Amino acid sequence: MDGVFTSKATTIGASFLLKNWGPYNVAIWDTAGEEKYARLSSFYCRGASAAILAYDITRYDSYNILKQRHIPLLEAAEEKCLCVVVGTKLDIVKNSSRQISSEMGKNLAKAQNEERLNEMKTLPFFETSSKTGKNVEDVFEFILNTCLPLDEKVKKKLPLNKDNIVDLNEPSHGRQKCC
Repeated sequence: MDGVFTSKATTIGASFLLKNWGPYNVAIWDTAGEEKYARLSSFYCRGASAAILAYDITRYDSYNILKQRHIPLLEAAEEKCLCVVVGTKLDIVKNSSRQISSEMGKNLAKAQNEERLNEMKTLPFFETSSKTGKNVEDVFEFILNTCLPLDEKVKKKLPLNKDNIVDLNEPSHGRQKCC
């Protein structure tokens, strides 16, 4: 989220960040992917207008888990929730280590966004690398531009960098309840 790769422990429960996007404060929840936290994750999906559905392109089981365990959680999201499908770990993939093709990711993005496809100019599918930063900002820009379009004057003034992100899990910010 701040443009720097760090090897952190996996998310336990959920992590919450606020991102300033023009006149908006956007709440971003990073929910844990482990099965033992699945019940908590449905709470964080309630009323969501966008979701990032991420899987590891070098692990077929991560794609199956996404489809079986995480996509059903979106029943609590808004009716036309934007589902952006993201293949991760692009930096380590070689042809022999790739287990999920780009075509599989694109097909999932089409299936998850059937009702919205006609109004979108771009398919909500990306392959990213957190380590190199490849396409990471593009994912967030796509979501924000789709859900909260800004006029050109505001866009020109808007820096997309770590200065407009507040991590509420950091001790200096304390924990805050979103209402």
